[in-house]
Amino acid sequence: MSKRSHNKAGQSKLARVAGKLISGVLVAAAIVAVLPFAGYVMGEMSYVEATYDSISGNTINRTSDVVITDDDRAAADAEMLYYMQSLEVRYQLDEMVMQNLHKVFDSAVYYIANTEMSVTEMWAYVAQTKSLMESAAVSTVSITTSEFLRVGDNWQTPTVSYGQKVAIVLPVINFGTEELNDLIVEPQTSTLVTEWPFEPDMTSYFQTEPYIPGNATKEQAMNNRREFTFYFTTRSDVMSGYYPLKFNVFYTKAGIRCEEPAELTVYVRTVGQPGSGTIGGSGQETSGAKPRIVVTGFETNPAQVFAGDTFTLTIHVQNTANDTPVTNVLFDMQAAAEGNDTTNTYAAFLPTSGSSSVYMDKIGANTAADIVIEMTAKADLAQKPYVLDVNMKYDAGTMFDLTDKASVSIPISQESRFDTSIPEVVPSDITVGSQSNVMFSIYNTGKTTLYNVQVKFVADSIDEASAFVGNLQSGATGNVDVMLTGIASTMDDGTVNVEISYEDDAGNVTVVEKPITLYVSEPYYDDMMFDDMMFDDMMMGDMMPEESGPKKGLIIGIIIAVVVLAGIGLGVFLMIRKKKKEAKLLADDLLDLEDTINSENKY
Repeated sequence: MSKRSHNKAGQSKLARVAGKLISGVLVAAAIVAVLPFAGYVMGEMSYVEATYDSISGNTINRTSDVVITDDDRAAADAEMLYYMQSLEVRYQLDEMVMQNLHKVFDSAVYYIANTEMSVTEMWAYVAQTKSLMESAAVSTVSITTSEFLRVGDNWQTPTVSYGQKVAIVLPVINFGTEELNDLIVEPQTSTLVTEWPFEPDMTSYFQTEPYIPGNATKEQAMNNRREFTFYFTTRSDVMSGYYPLKFNVFYTKAGIRCEEPAELTVYVRTVGQPGSGTIGGSGQETSGAKPRIVVTGFETNPAQVFAGDTFTLTIHVQNTANDTPVTNVLFDMQAAAEGNDTTNTYAAFLPTSGSSSVYMDKIGANTAADIVIEMTAKADLAQKPYVLDVNMKYDAGTMFDLTDKASVSIPISQESRFDTSIPEVVPSDITVGSQSNVMFSIYNTGKTTLYNVQVKFVADSIDEASAFVGNLQSGATGNVDVMLTGIASTMDDGTVNVEISYEDDAGNVTVVEKPITLYVSEPYYDDMMFDDMMFDDMMMGDMMPEESGPKKGLIIGIIIAVVVLAGIGLGVFLMIRKKKKEAKLLADDLLDLEDTINSENKY
């Protein structure tokens, strides 16, 4: 086949695979760009083994010296196109980088279409082109290889005992198709027994490897694995269980050093001494003998805490473990947040020292202890219990930073306050048997509710009376309106005790006394009126007929009515006569005064 025929066939195949034609100018530029590289390929191409073609599904003989055909060229173009598209997806390339990739791809397609070469030379050229595209793709992005580096399938979790010297062999495989160079593998060590099971007897552990080749299949990756051996001594205080061993792998890919190392994790099973405790695979302590600190009670001084008061809080705690003491114990008291909105919140209790933490060196096994802290309750707290959280952090043997939490509820009281209006007593002087009206209001001026408010009026001169007002919320008003009846003459200064009682939230009754003044006197009777009434009673007795039965009852009723009317008339008559008598006496006094004045004027 002539060179012209190869050119036409290659261009036709390129149109089918890449979907584009190369213009004369671009072709010339591509030829100039690729000629030095082509010479290098033709003169110094290395030997490549036969591999499985994942695109066509056939085994390609890459060691043959047979001249390539159009089908060979199409397969090469397809593999380079697929590889370029995978780079675009893998690295999320921008438009400028993709343009560079297309230039490399177009140059390679043109070169293969217009060059006579063997199958071995073509596939070597394809591999070199893929490497160039990889370099162009990663020149502006960070290289991440964690998805390609893995621990080999031949890893088996070893078992080590306390004090034992061991060799840990870490198999590393490269699932990527690109070669990794200048590898450094280093374990993540620690001095804490909960994080690392081996003695930190060296300042640095690391192993190196010049390279790990890229691989197209899992079998190739396992065959080309690299194994790194580390020598350790198991700690004497190691806990029993599974420890994670983490390794950092640094590498160079396509000439660029990794920014972050890949991390590989394996596990090792440890056997500790009796009583050393157990550890889970995640590094978190899971021993069944984990001690607990519990709150057994609390008390305040004073016993009843009012809003705004400073009080001493004593919290009783106990280590429930029977054989394990706890050390480095830190208690942190956090009161519930109060307030109407997120911009106006505050703790219900504030420590007077400024710190809400209390530290103890040690609490022995099955031993009780007391936490003492002085706190102040906010002055505007409502009357109710408030929660105080007790956060605990401590160590126990080989277990560190253990935590527990408990809560206590501290009742806060508010001072109950009320006031009254000035009582109105109308009239303020009454006689025995008559009544006086007493009215006033009760104002709840405190921040707590007054329950079952009652008012009683107590004095020797009146019949005891009471009024029920009910519950008074903070700021509410209750009214009292009572009629008091006189039963005896006042023998003192006329004081009547007004007892105002109410209950708090706990049902405790409070009684407050306030005085009012009310005079009670005996009714006034004239002596002559009293004699006349006695005379009338006698006359009525003489006039009573000797009758019986219904007729007698009717007669008695008529007589009583007459007597009542007569009494009323007599009273009016006596009053008039009394007034006339008083007027006559007054007139006589005036005449005497006039005579005296006249006699004095004569002289």
